[in-house]
Amino acid sequence: MFAIVDIETTGGFATSNGITEIAIILHNGREVEGYYSTLVNPRQLIPRYVTALTGINNDMVAGAPVFEEVAETVNNLLDGRIFVAHNVNFDYSFLKQQLENCGYPFQLKKLCTVRIARKLYSGLPSYSLGNLCRSLGIDLQNRHRAEGDARATATLFEKMLRDDEKGMIASMMKGRSAEQYLPPNLPLADIQALPFSPGVYYFENEKKEVIYIGKAVNLNNRVKSHFSNNDGGRRKQELLRQVHHIRYTVCCSELMALILESQEIRRLWPAFNRSQKKYHHKYGLYSYEDGRGYLRLVIEKKRPHLPAIYTFDWLPEGQAFIRKLTAAACGANEVQSHVEEQVIEEPAESYNKRINDAISDMKRQLPTFVLVEKDLFAGKDYAVYVVEKGRFYGMGYTCDPFGIPLTIEEWKKNIDPSADNDYIRGLLYQFAGKNSITRLNIQEAKP
Repeated sequence: MFAIVDIETTGGFATSNGITEIAIILHNGREVEGYYSTLVNPRQLIPRYVTALTGINNDMVAGAPVFEEVAETVNNLLDGRIFVAHNVNFDYSFLKQQLENCGYPFQLKKLCTVRIARKLYSGLPSYSLGNLCRSLGIDLQNRHRAEGDARATATLFEKMLRDDEKGMIASMMKGRSAEQYLPPNLPLADIQALPFSPGVYYFENEKKEVIYIGKAVNLNNRVKSHFSNNDGGRRKQELLRQVHHIRYTVCCSELMALILESQEIRRLWPAFNRSQKKYHHKYGLYSYEDGRGYLRLVIEKKRPHLPAIYTFDWLPEGQAFIRKLTAAACGANEVQSHVEEQVIEEPAESYNKRINDAISDMKRQLPTFVLVEKDLFAGKDYAVYVVEKGRFYGMGYTCDPFGIPLTIEEWKKNIDPSADNDYIRGLLYQFAGKNSITRLNIQEAKP
């Protein structure tokens, strides 16, 4: 009925590391039916820190069979049984990777003794195999060797079967149970609490530090998708190991979730997020005064801590903008290159005023508008997104956006300011054309 498994490996993730030792204990729910254990040649060097932990070195596995030679035996032993291990996703991901590479489809029900222990023996200081066995008085010999750990896990599992008076283990074995795929330290209640609405979710480690942020059109389905496959990659396995808690914020729509996700990633800088940490427009328009006091304009790669007058994805786009700007300042027949140090006959004061006036005029031409969409999830009436002179000001909720027309300053009084970035501005222009969103062009208040 059960196959209690422990493996030793060359590293922590299945896609780039190999198995050095396998132990499988067959158990019928009452007693042990059989044992299997073997060293495995991983066809790669074993790192020194792994040898220090397990005692398995390169000489020990040099004459051992490679996995292909034991794959049929391992597959036959596991076939039709429930896969039991301490932190089951780790052992399962390695064997799935290796067996499927050998042509054996691998899809078994799983039980994690870490998750069972957290339910049956709550409040213990640690749920590592060594500490758990120590707390429960279970003999653990030959620690960090596959057979020693597998035998201790089998003894632990037998105790769990005896102590499970409410049939919890049986419910965890149901095929559609979330217990089949959740990481070892994540409470089932965190998953059960997730709504089926748009929003942003936060994965937290044991110290409640945010380690990953994501957005979802459906929070419940999206979060479950992180855990429902057995990706053996390093980042995925490390994320599964570290996640202890999930919290979330419900949003009214995908657009609001995308904006909040971007702001939160840049605010909290989670360790496992990659996207948006490096997203930026490539070029910016900057100004400086030359040695003679004349204002010069330059298009160059964006500087991370210096605000640009305007930003561009491509250099030709910036060059076209600066030609339009200088034409407005100098006249269509007197366009000058403000990057080159050429002689300017006009006094610096009047020249700089014309340049600054042209920049101000271009800024005034940038759009000011409000996007409005009906809220179907967050319990409000309408969500609004305020854009002032081409920059995102903030978002929030309102009862009647289509009543008395408001100036931009009146809109801003009811909206909390938010962080602005190029990615968010791109989202707003992208979603502005959707049928579910209404764009209100706003006039600035008259002085």
